[in-house]
Amino acid sequence: MPETEHKVVHVLFLGFKGLIRLLPRKVCLTLGRILGRTVYCFDKKHRRIALKNLYIAFGEKISRADKKRIAQSSFEHFGKVLFDIIKFSSLSEEKKEALLSMDGEEHVQNALEKGKGALVLTAHYGNWELGIIPISKLGEFNVIARALDIKRLENELLALREGFGAKVIYKQQATRHTLRALKENKIVAILIDQNVLHDQAIFVDFFGKLAGTTPALATFHLRTGAPIIPVFCMPTASRGYHVQLLEGLEFPPTGDHSADVQRITQECTKIIEDQIRDRPEFWLWFHDRWRTQPKIQGV
Repeated sequence: MPETEHKVVHVLFLGFKGLIRLLPRKVCLTLGRILGRTVYCFDKKHRRIALKNLYIAFGEKISRADKKRIAQSSFEHFGKVLFDIIKFSSLSEEKKEALLSMDGEEHVQNALEKGKGALVLTAHYGNWELGIIPISKLGEFNVIARALDIKRLENELLALREGFGAKVIYKQQATRHTLRALKENKIVAILIDQNVLHDQAIFVDFFGKLAGTTPALATFHLRTGAPIIPVFCMPTASRGYHVQLLEGLEFPPTGDHSADVQRITQECTKIIEDQIRDRPEFWLWFHDRWRTQPKIQGV
C-alpha cells in the first residue's frame, strides 16, 4: 500500500477513534456488533473461512444453522472488541476497575515468587487486549506481537497497549527480549492460536486436525523454567469482563528437547481448544487457522 494510502487510512482511524471516545460505551458496543454483522454479510471470503473452520472443528456434530450462528456471533463479538479496546482507553481508572474482575491472581504471584518470571498462555479469544489491564498490576507485563503492516496504525495500537499496562516485544526481537524479561522476573504473554508458516511451525492436534503452531511458548518454558499460566478474558452479562487465571503449569524436561516442545505445545493448545469449545462464539473463526499443513514426503 503506497504511503499516501497509509496516511488516508490513519486519518480515517483518527476520526473513528475520536467518534468512539465521544459516544457512550453502550452505543459503541451496539455499533461494534452492527459492524461485525455487516462484515459477516458482505465479506464472503472471511465468512467462508469461518464456516470452513467450524466444519473442521465440529463436523456434523452441530447443524449448519448453528455453524452460521456461531460464525455471525464471532464477527459481531470482534466488532465489539474493536470498539471497546478504543473506548476503554478513554475511560477513567475507576470505570475500568468497575468493568474488570479477576480470579486466580495468586497463580501469577506464586510464579513470580520463584524468580523465573511467568509465561502467560492466551489466545485471540474473548478480549485478550483488555485482560492486560488487571494482570499488569501483578508485575511488569510484556506481550509478544507481530507489528501491523501500516506503521501509523501500529503506533496507535502500541499506544493503546502501553496505556493498558503492557510493553510490546516484537517477533523479530522476541528471543533476546523475552529471555531478558523472564530473567528479570517479569510476565510475558504469548498467543499460540494463529497459523504459523511452515518453516516456523510445529504441528499439533487442534480440533482433530493438525495445525501449524508456534513452538515459542514451550521453548521459552524449557529454557527458563518460567511457569506457564493459562489466562482468558471473557465478556460478562453486565457488559464487563472477567479475567480467569488458571494454575501454573510446569513441564520437567525429559532430555528429548523436540519431544518436550511437541508435548508442551500440544497440551497448551488443548487448553485453548477446551476453552473455545465452551464458548465458541468468542474465538476468531475467520482466521485461516489450518492453512499451513505438514509437507508430504517426496512432494
